Amino acid sequence: MKNQHSHQLLLLTFATLLISTSGALGKFIDLPTPVIIWCRSALGAVFLYIFCRYKKLNLKIQSRKDIPTIFLSALLLGTHWVTYFYALKLSNVAIGMLSLFTFPVITALLEPFFTKARLNPIHILLALMVLLGIYILAPDLNFENTYIKGILIGVFSALCYALRNLILKRHVHKYDGTVLMMQQVLIVSILLLPVMFKMDISNIQTQFPYLLLLGLVTTAIGHSLFINSLKHFSVSTASIIGSAQPIFGIIIAFLFLKEIPTLNTFFGGSLIIATVIIESVRSRNK
Repeated sequence: MKNQHSHQLLLLTFATLLISTSGALGKFIDLPTPVIIWCRSALGAVFLYIFCRYKKLNLKIQSRKDIPTIFLSALLLGTHWVTYFYALKLSNVAIGMLSLFTFPVITALLEPFFTKARLNPIHILLALMVLLGIYILAPDLNFENTYIKGILIGVFSALCYALRNLILKRHVHKYDGTVLMMQQVLIVSILLLPVMFKMDISNIQTQFPYLLLLGLVTTAIGHSLFINSLKHFSVSTASIIGSAQPIFGIIIAFLFLKEIPTLNTFFGGSLIIATVIIESVRSRNK
């Protein structure tokens, strides 16, 4: 049982690393944000469809009752991606990613309303640690400051992501995680299709290699692994462990975009990564 837990924890951490590439890619790709998200979704849908066919997975929605929640979770995922990438454009990778990671706080507080789980006092403590980390990140309370706007949009993105994960949790034991992700990115790509006719896509060819990485590595592989992890962890646990994403993202941004984090970023990030370590140990000892 301990070995199985370690294996699942390793897969969740790997998923976290892959998803964290979204920060640097979202900041670097020179296209309008909705266009980036459409390309991400469409490419992700193609890759996931090929994989599902190879594995001979059932792609159909098994019950009409599941359609509203699958559609709603896809809508929340698309909103989360668009607002998150706007947050990255307004600030930087460190601020954008760390502000998004209020979502474990929101998840832990909302989960009792979606499941039979009781609100765990340790999640309140971890939530406060993350909030303190976010507070340290903020340069000043000036709403004209683009960094503050980035943080606020990042927090809204976090709310959308937390709600999406909580809604999707009810389906993970009924559907394969890869199938759920394929259904969601397909819905997002259909909803965002009009932006491809209304926005500037003149340089899409030069950006295609980076869009390919975003669609395959970040979206198809990373998010499918994360959804599958919900079979083995509560949404709160998976979310808090996933808080390592900003740390990975900051390192990637430093290596490839030459973004140097401030001292406040280190302090705020340290508090957030501490919650990851605490929750990892706590979940292992259950």
